[in-house]
Amino acid sequence: MEKNKLDLFIGSCVLESEQLAMTIAETLKKDLEEFEDKINLSFKGSFDKANRSSISSYRGPGIEEGLRILEKVNSEFGLPTITDFHSPDQADAVASVVDTLQIPAFLCRQTDMIVAGAEACQKFGRQLKIKKGQFLSPEETGNIVDKASSIVPKERILLTERGTSFGYNNLVVDMASFQIMKSFGVRAIHDATHCVQRPGGLGKTTGGKREQIVVLAKAAIAAGADGVFMECHPNPDQAKSDASTSLDLKKIKGIVETLLKIYEVV
Repeated sequence: MEKNKLDLFIGSCVLESEQLAMTIAETLKKDLEEFEDKINLSFKGSFDKANRSSISSYRGPGIEEGLRILEKVNSEFGLPTITDFHSPDQADAVASVVDTLQIPAFLCRQTDMIVAGAEACQKFGRQLKIKKGQFLSPEETGNIVDKASSIVPKERILLTERGTSFGYNNLVVDMASFQIMKSFGVRAIHDATHCVQRPGGLGKTTGGKREQIVVLAKAAIAAGADGVFMECHPNPDQAKSDASTSLDLKKIKGIVETLLKIYEVV
């Protein structure tokens, strides 16, 4: 990733199909091509959503098929890729294909996850992106950085702010978090879609406040975030995961254009 460019991690919440992944990747590549000298764009897609509210919810295609799809996205469109891994024994397989390994928020304090991810990133020359848990203060992420940076250089570590839970199915983003997390010598990313979730807000599915995504993303960039993580879908309401917080794919270009204007001023 080139310094001084806005880091963007964009794609569907879960890999629903190869066709959908290729459609989203192709659209992102085409729509954002004019900004390529200003952004570091990565395609995002999860092969497994291991913490769905309902046991009957769609989780994804699994690691083998998911990595195959991500590898195809990279080879056909030249886009770096990012995906979550959920256990230490998945780290090597994921790092052999994917450019950025992401540790989910609920697993951010698991030393075995951090060590395995960092070792895999060091082995394959990848980045490690860790989501700050909803239960942690930004100051506590210093311990996460200490664990990871004992193995992989800090320039390949990213921390992500995705909001803090105060109960009642709500998350709140502390805009001071970005400055605090960056003080540990790593990049700080704003999770624009998950921070507006209402976990379990629809009973057996997660709700959310899609209308607040862009407002908070603009605020995060103004507060010093180095990039934004956003999930999108051609038909957001039909998305198999996190439909209420998925952005409309055709609106991504306009959103990125707005964020870049703020980023350049900052």
